[in-house]
Amino acid sequence: MAVNLQTPIDYLKGVGPQRADVLRKELNIFTFQDVLNLFPNRYIDRTKYYKIGDLQQNNAEVQVIGKIKSFKEVAQKRGKRLVAVFQDDTGSMELVWFRGQKWIKDKLELNTPYVIFGKTNWYGNKCNMPHPDIETMDEHKTGLSSGILPLYPSTEKLTARGISNRVIGKIVQQVFLDTKGKFIETLTAEICSELKLLSKSDALLNIHFPKSQKLLAKAQFRLKLEELFYIQLQLILKNLIHKSKIKGLLFDKVGTYFNTFYASHLPFSLTNAQKRVLKEIRVDLGSTAQMNRLLQGDVGSGKTIVGFMSMLMALDNGFQACLMAPTEILATQHYTGLLAWCEKLNITIELLTGSSKTSKRKLIHNALEDGTLHILVGTHALLEDKVKFKNLGLAIIDEQHRFGVKQRSKLWKKSNATQETGSAIIPPHILVMTATPIPRTLAMSVYGDLDISVIDELPPGRKSIKTVHRYDANRLNVFRFIRDEIEKGRQIYIVYPLIQENETMDYKDLMDGYASIERDFPKPKYQISIVHGKMKPADKDYEMQRFIKGETQIMVATTVIEVGVNVPNASVMVIESAERFGLSQLHQLRGRVGRGAAQSFCILMTSYKLSNDSKTRLETMVRTNDGFEIAEVDLKLRGPGDIMGTQQSGVLNLRIADVVKDKAILQQARYHAKKVLQNDPALQHPEHSMVLDTYKAMSKFKNIWNYIS
Repeated sequence: MAVNLQTPIDYLKGVGPQRADVLRKELNIFTFQDVLNLFPNRYIDRTKYYKIGDLQQNNAEVQVIGKIKSFKEVAQKRGKRLVAVFQDDTGSMELVWFRGQKWIKDKLELNTPYVIFGKTNWYGNKCNMPHPDIETMDEHKTGLSSGILPLYPSTEKLTARGISNRVIGKIVQQVFLDTKGKFIETLTAEICSELKLLSKSDALLNIHFPKSQKLLAKAQFRLKLEELFYIQLQLILKNLIHKSKIKGLLFDKVGTYFNTFYASHLPFSLTNAQKRVLKEIRVDLGSTAQMNRLLQGDVGSGKTIVGFMSMLMALDNGFQACLMAPTEILATQHYTGLLAWCEKLNITIELLTGSSKTSKRKLIHNALEDGTLHILVGTHALLEDKVKFKNLGLAIIDEQHRFGVKQRSKLWKKSNATQETGSAIIPPHILVMTATPIPRTLAMSVYGDLDISVIDELPPGRKSIKTVHRYDANRLNVFRFIRDEIEKGRQIYIVYPLIQENETMDYKDLMDGYASIERDFPKPKYQISIVHGKMKPADKDYEMQRFIKGETQIMVATTVIEVGVNVPNASVMVIESAERFGLSQLHQLRGRVGRGAAQSFCILMTSYKLSNDSKTRLETMVRTNDGFEIAEVDLKLRGPGDIMGTQQSGVLNLRIADVVKDKAILQQARYHAKKVLQNDPALQHPEHSMVLDTYKAMSKFKNIWNYIS
């Protein structure tokens, strides 16, 4: 039977139906191609041969050449063990087998040169090696396997079924024999020559059977670059296709709303970064392709005003706009902030959340459909079927990683907007905002199909927040500091962790903390608000409003205030059990203060028992306020999957590359993918035929692409 890389592994010599079944279930290996793509986890250097007389008393893995001089069976509590005396010209050692004795004794011959490899055990001055890898000198010289031994991923079930590392190595070797080790090139001649890459065939040979450390490094570089190149190609192509196929509403004028706001009502001068981002958005809205842009900006960098001015462009062109936020608190916060500006411009704006009354909802639904409502702000409630716009032109999604892909796509279908050119309904432009800084490597991988804008400077006059780490033993000093700040007329947040697995314990922590704060800050001199997830929305809102109005000086809360509370008078954020929070969460919480003119402080309270990761997180928070630097540290600590959450981590199920460690390779891959598509967007040129074929094959077999949102 003729074989190719899509041939099922059942047809591979040495596999058979039972092994094939285990390999499918345990390692997702279905075809010859999957065997080739099972890359080793690590390698053992077997280029060195040791003499028995030179072995040291440690339990290192060593390789020795010698001959078996004798066998004996030794009785033990359960059954017997087989012991062989193995000798070279400097001394002797014992080889030990606890199972398979008969087969081993029949297979191995006395006085024949063998190469053994394994871990040494020492009893007194005597060395032995249990269950060594053993092969004749001839096998050792003629096998594909070389001096550097690959170690493959494994599981308990594979080991139990006798599929050892050696067996997997043999299976890989068989694929090379069956295919004659010839594999189709997947990268262009230009890329291979410019980056001095090994050919595809040489790279695969040297990843599995490296001839030297140097060739192994070259093989790893080549295969990592290829994997990242095709991910980038997919993402950039997706963006190009999006722009060419998905029509967008043309906003061809900047009119009265925008100009009046800019000239008369802008509360502060825009930073250069805000101006740059507005220009990028303006270009998108002025083209006939749908905008699909991610706006990144640290806490307090002024994303909201950029979002609002983008909405004004939609209104100036006769369209409606909406802003969707993940929580009621954040949606209400946005609504309150925008309302003041809208009133000055005579723009109608409404808030729609799960708590909105039925009578109010009806009014909103009607005003949306007849076009008298210009801007709608809300939560998931915006996605309900009853919510229909007359002509939605721009949808802004805040903290979009909290919404699923399906939820976001629902917004696309909310518009009845058409333009004079035809009667087809055109989806709204999409602007996604996030205050969670995304490391550049992740942004390139996960959001590579979006255009990305970054607001990377804070408004002038903002004082940087001072962050300190204090242990529980310093609590009295911390409380003294809080009293001093309250004397100056400031307000304080005290936040407790709420981690769902243990809500009862966390709730108790919060209530115990609240009780102790009440004792140290007694009424009527001090007033305290409390907010947590178990409260009814109305009660939560009442407590929030008391704090916002300055009726209470201290807000005791769980992380519900992580996003969306803006009280410029609050100058101190105390985070209890700070070691239980992730870095991005700590950074988000810290961003709740520092919104006014006064110097603000963030105090991280912990016990003395801290893991190394916790120490790194706390040191990072104390050292820097830069969200992008914090995100890079977070990425190193947690890995890409955890940071993106389950929805987006799928794109990072990489076979060999690592977006954290291989940042430089990722940048090269993106550069070359862009270059190929700039010259040939449809991949029609003859020199790109192998790229097109590989891309089609990958899309067909759904290796990695369908996870991208």
